[in-house]
Amino acid sequence: MKILNENSYDPIPIYRVMDSNGDIIDSREEPDIDRETLINMYKTMVQMNQMDKILYESQRQGRISFYMTNYGEEGIHVGSAAALTPKDLVYAQYRELGVLLFRGMTVSELINQCYGNHEDPGKGRQMPVHYGSKQRNIVTISSPLATQMPQAVGAAYAFKRSADRDRVVICYFGEGAASEGDAHAALNFAATLECPVILFCRNNGYAISTPSREQYRGDGIAARGPALGLHTIRVDGTDALAVYNATARARELALQNKPVLIEAMSYRVGHHSTSDDSTAYRPLEEIQQWSKDENSIQKLRLYLERKGLWSEEAEKAAAKDARDLVMRTMQNAEKKKKPHWKEMLEDVYYDMPPHIQKQMKQMEEHLKKYGDKYPMDQYQNE
Repeated sequence: MKILNENSYDPIPIYRVMDSNGDIIDSREEPDIDRETLINMYKTMVQMNQMDKILYESQRQGRISFYMTNYGEEGIHVGSAAALTPKDLVYAQYRELGVLLFRGMTVSELINQCYGNHEDPGKGRQMPVHYGSKQRNIVTISSPLATQMPQAVGAAYAFKRSADRDRVVICYFGEGAASEGDAHAALNFAATLECPVILFCRNNGYAISTPSREQYRGDGIAARGPALGLHTIRVDGTDALAVYNATARARELALQNKPVLIEAMSYRVGHHSTSDDSTAYRPLEEIQQWSKDENSIQKLRLYLERKGLWSEEAEKAAAKDARDLVMRTMQNAEKKKKPHWKEMLEDVYYDMPPHIQKQMKQMEEHLKKYGDKYPMDQYQNE
């Protein structure tokens, strides 16, 4: 008799292409990414960092209600996004800003969403950082953890059953979300239905204030893949080139209806959100050490410099341009009016049901009588 436990197997290795200094470990693993894409990947990192700095401070100043930064996970975003095609469908969680930027969402669209003005693609109905873009195949983000996972598998199953077989679904989630029941159902359905889906876990070490060592047992999230019949890889999430290779290979497999689980190991350098102070549950020295030793932006920058694609002058110019764009866009977003009040009742049902029609009429009558008591000048007119 032999009873197995988590120590009965060797841990799943972490796939890397670059070391901490941005040097290629094995030249055979260096991806063939064109110059323009490499620079775009790095500029996206710079842009998202500037957005994070400014919008985080914006929330602290009371100008928006909420924000979540992406520090430490930039390599995951750009590495995976660069390996996808525009047709592929993205289900994000709430910390994939770089994926959205790389796929073409503009800084203006993103900031308008955070400010909830009348140019917000979501029409002011969502809290900040809950982005979405139908034209770019990005499903609108929702707050409840892991709900997007079975939805993503369902969408992938629909692709499998359709005539359009040249697209996959990628679903991002954190290691904390992987403890939800929806995650287990999604992994099992993906495997048993053989869906063209990439289930991408960002293991950043913390589920809000709960460290991963208290969140699960066994060999991380990746160990669940082989047990359920999923192709699986664990990758260094601070290595954008490794993430690119892993995602590109995963996409090839997914197109063959072989679902893939990717676990990208990283570290959440920032607080979980503006509602959190992470120094209450982890030492500041830990954060500083990760920021210094395993910095995904620094790694890619050093790689580009050695290839002659980047310089100190280019860095200063990119940072200034990114910061100026965010500041200018934020100032414009603040001046824009809020959506018309009717937006909270319209555009939900194809045909407005009687009870919503009744509420609309009641609101119209109320504003005719008491409209001067409300700051109506801050909202769009008819």
